[in-house]
Amino acid sequence: MELTEAQRKYLRTQHLGRLATVRPDGTPQNNPVGFRIDDDGRIVIGGARMGRSRKFQNVKTNPAVAFVVDDLASTNPWRPRMVEIRGTAEALEDVDPFGPGYSREQIRITPGKIIAMGLAADGE
Repeated sequence: MELTEAQRKYLRTQHLGRLATVRPDGTPQNNPVGFRIDDDGRIVIGGARMGRSRKFQNVKTNPAVAFVVDDLASTNPWRPRMVEIRGTAEALEDVDPFGPGYSREQIRITPGKIIAMGLAADGE
């Protein structure tokens, strides 16, 4: 499944999302994360010590993830916007970091299902 242009445009305006991974005991773990969209429309998540993080280790053992980005376009009238991506993630090692201070590990999410709301160009 691919992101629409309206979904890509919205995600490019945001800097923070929430990544839900599955811990080894089967319970969910949810973390705020910085992200980017790669040229193929996948979500790429980086960090200062990504390789040592619990979310990175979770993805190595169970690739099922959910990723959400949301905000309020307006509070009067109330107009929430959101994109949720459910898919599979890869724990990548020895990749070019996003920038100074980022580690050489990243999580890359390939969308399997995309749910969006409040993005007028999508009619959602």
